[in-house]
Amino acid sequence: MADVIKCATRDAYGKALKELGASRDDILVLDADLAKATKTITFKKEFPEKFIDCGIAEGNMMGIAAGLATSGYTVFASSFAMFAAGRAFEQVRNSIAYPKLNVKIGATHAGISVGEDGASHQCCEDIALMRSIPGMVIINPADDIEAIQAVHAAADFDGPVYMRFGRLAVPRVNAEDYKFEIGKGVELKGGNDVTIVATGLMVAPALEAAEMLKADGIDARVINIHTIKPIDKEILVKAAKETGAIVTAEEHNVIGGLGGAVCEALSEEYPVPVVRLGVEDTFGKSGPALELLKIYGLDAEHIAEKAKKAVSLKK
Repeated sequence: MADVIKCATRDAYGKALKELGASRDDILVLDADLAKATKTITFKKEFPEKFIDCGIAEGNMMGIAAGLATSGYTVFASSFAMFAAGRAFEQVRNSIAYPKLNVKIGATHAGISVGEDGASHQCCEDIALMRSIPGMVIINPADDIEAIQAVHAAADFDGPVYMRFGRLAVPRVNAEDYKFEIGKGVELKGGNDVTIVATGLMVAPALEAAEMLKADGIDARVINIHTIKPIDKEILVKAAKETGAIVTAEEHNVIGGLGGAVCEALSEEYPVPVVRLGVEDTFGKSGPALELLKIYGLDAEHIAEKAKKAVSLKK
C-alpha cells in the first residue's frame, strides 16, 4: 500500500500564489508580518515588487488591499484566521465586501489544529463571522490539491473571497485529476444509510469513519463541502432524500459554521435529522495538534458515533 501523502493547506496556498504571480500581472500579495507562517513568503521571494508587508496591523492591511483592488489589482491579503476574520472584521465588511472588491483573504492557522499557540490563536469562529457578511464567498479546502485549485479559482472569481487554510499537514483525499469548482460539493464515497458532510481537515477522518461504520452494517456516504458559502444545496438535498440522515463534521464552533449552514439549507428544502460535530461552543487550549483534535472530538471515532446517532433518529 502506497504511503499517504500529507501536506498542510497553507503550504499549498504559498505554492498557488507563486503560480499566479508567474502567470498574471495583476496579482499583489499583502501580509501582516507573518509571511513565513502563512507561506506568502514563497511568493515574496519570487516577486518582491508585488509583495507588501503591512506589519502587525491587519485592519490597515485590509484597507490597503481595498484601495489596490479599486486600481484594478487582484489582491491576496493574508494573516492568521483569528486576525484576518476577527481583528479586521470591520474593514473586511465595510471596505472590501460592501463595495464588492476583488480582494481574496488567505486566512491560515484556522481551528484547534493550530496547537501549541493556544486559545488566543485557535480561531473557531471565523466561518461564522464571514458567513454573516453579504456576498462573501467562503472556501475551506480539504487537501493540497484542492487548496491550489481553490486559490486559482478565487483569483478568477470577481468579488471578495475568504479562504481558510490549516497549519497541520493533512492526508490527500483528492486525485491528481480532481477539478475544483466554487459552490459545488463533492461526493467522495457513496452510501445509503447516512451522509457525512465534512469540510477542511475533517474530510479525511470522515472517510475513515465511513470505513469504521461498515463493521456495524452502516453504509455511509461522504460529501466534501469545500465551499461553505454559497453552499451546494442540490447535493445536500439529494443526500437527505437518499440517506435520510446527515452528520456534519468541521474544525469550527458548532454554532455558525458548516453544521448551521447545512441545517439552514435542509430545513427549507428537505428536513431530516442533522447531527453536528465540531467544537462545542468552547475555547481551545495549548497542546499538540493531533492530541487536541482527539480531546475536542474531531476525529474518525467521534464522527462514527455521531453517524450512529443520526441513523437512530431516522423515522
